[in-house]
Amino acid sequence: MGTTDETVFWELIEELQHEDPRVEEGTIMGGRCARVAGEFLGLVDIKESGLVVKLPRQRVDELIKTGVGRPFAPAGKVFRAWVSIPKRDRRRWRSLLREGIEFVAPR
Repeated sequence: MGTTDETVFWELIEELQHEDPRVEEGTIMGGRCARVAGEFLGLVDIKESGLVVKLPRQRVDELIKTGVGRPFAPAGKVFRAWVSIPKRDRRRWRSLLREGIEFVAPR
């Protein structure tokens, strides 16, 4: 069985839980997600969106403009503070999840 986006995502979440115990598994839209201090942080979308992470709108726009990210729009509704990172890249995903933690629940 090969490495999947979901496997990489949950491995990263486990690593981040060691750095910040506020990171936990939760649910959203009927599926699993990661939360920090009870707030949505990220998920892996099964519709080939790769990592979906909550970030400041300006950062989301930057990632989309540079081609790294895509808008996240389940059922046609764009979530302006969420970005999809379709290309699996453990280092980038870890970095973006850390940015998301600081955005969602700064210490």
